[in-house]
Amino acid sequence: MTSPSISRERLGLLLGFVGMVIFGGTLPATRIAVSAIDPIALTSLRAALAGLCSLVLLLVLRRPLPRRALWPQLVITVLCVVVLFPFLMALGIQTVDASHGGVVFGIMPIATALVAVMITHERPRPLFWIASFAGAAIVIAFALRQGGGALSAGDLLLFAAVIMSGIGYAYSGRLTSQMPGWEVISWVLVIALPISIPATLLTIPADISQMAIKPWLAVLYVTLFSQWIGFFAWNAGMAMGGIARVAQMQLLQPFVTFALASYFNGETITPQILLFAAGVVATVAISTRSRGRKAPDRPEPTSVAAVTPPATPT
Repeated sequence: MTSPSISRERLGLLLGFVGMVIFGGTLPATRIAVSAIDPIALTSLRAALAGLCSLVLLLVLRRPLPRRALWPQLVITVLCVVVLFPFLMALGIQTVDASHGGVVFGIMPIATALVAVMITHERPRPLFWIASFAGAAIVIAFALRQGGGALSAGDLLLFAAVIMSGIGYAYSGRLTSQMPGWEVISWVLVIALPISIPATLLTIPADISQMAIKPWLAVLYVTLFSQWIGFFAWNAGMAMGGIARVAQMQLLQPFVTFALASYFNGETITPQILLFAAGVVATVAISTRSRGRKAPDRPEPTSVAAVTPPATPT
């Protein structure tokens, strides 16, 4: 018989995987979007539209305001997840391919895990860290090889985006011990509305209605899925499976990005990328089997319903 804690952990890993797949489409979609819209306007627009959707959902479900003690963490998440991460990513992806950006984003699990250890009481086992750093080393070595041993300005911007995402993901995951994951990202986006709406009105192009359908679909994807719905699964997964462990799912994210970039952006997937994928997948398999230790005083949700979004009409 599978114990409830193990089943819960496996479900957390599955939800993390779903969120990772959704996030894997972010770079290809952003690459398409920034071909037609300025990075500042894109960042503002995606936050504003997702924030308005979040506001409607929270009002319909009559969710109370978060407790005052949670607001500092919510504000940090707003700054990292809604403002800095998408802006730095949009700037960086203007000068590099989506598949190249996917390689750089492969180190996200390390950034998230390091922040998680600093702000929570999670204590992963040594094998977890060995596998994590091995996976990150493969990712970095691949990026350097593709870049001829050097990192471009686009690389540096994307690395900065990774740092911001690591902080934002860790704080967002921590908040899921206090409220469902869908509610965390929804409140984060609503809190950002006083900034995102004016910024959108000031930066949105006058001829945006003339934008081609493909960039429009890309904008809608990063707005509804990357900025909002993906966090439903991702936050719930981190709450159930542990921040540091579920973060390892992001080691697979470059390969989702490669596949989507090949199909939608016309980028080429080389045998070298496939070999790299095999090495990273191996480190993920090892890390997900090395159970982490949690301190007993960390607050945990008491049920699956506490960390998963309720069924709502679409």
